[in-house]
Amino acid sequence: MADQREASITLPSERVSVPVARGHVSRVLAEWGLAADTDFADTVRLVVSELATNAVQHTFGQSPTFTIDLRLEREEQLFLGVTDSHPRRPRRLPVAVQQDNGRGMMIIRMLAMERGGRLSVTPTPDGGKTVWIELPWSVSAPD
Repeated sequence: MADQREASITLPSERVSVPVARGHVSRVLAEWGLAADTDFADTVRLVVSELATNAVQHTFGQSPTFTIDLRLEREEQLFLGVTDSHPRRPRRLPVAVQQDNGRGMMIIRMLAMERGGRLSVTPTPDGGKTVWIELPWSVSAPD
């Protein structure tokens, strides 16, 4: 086994790219040994959907593409990053705010924490950002 595996895809910042991103990540993780019918796979698919949707909706046309990076280190840690060129960092909405959207980052953070992982946001050299999720790798039998 390699100490590190990597995969990446760049997609247009359009709604139709969200299921493409989810499918790409699912295929890559299956190649790396993750069964599609596990809770862990469901968590990763939900995270990808939320982050890709954010990259499409919240860049307001200022990021023509977004990139998804996957990295598996030593069969122990999965890193999933979504990069766009919009400079604004994700913001946490106050709990009291009533609206139908804007809860994606909270959901992602909670999912990461439930799995023993974490969420971070890092700036890119070109002024954009990458939202990273780090999760302990789990290829266990279906849950």
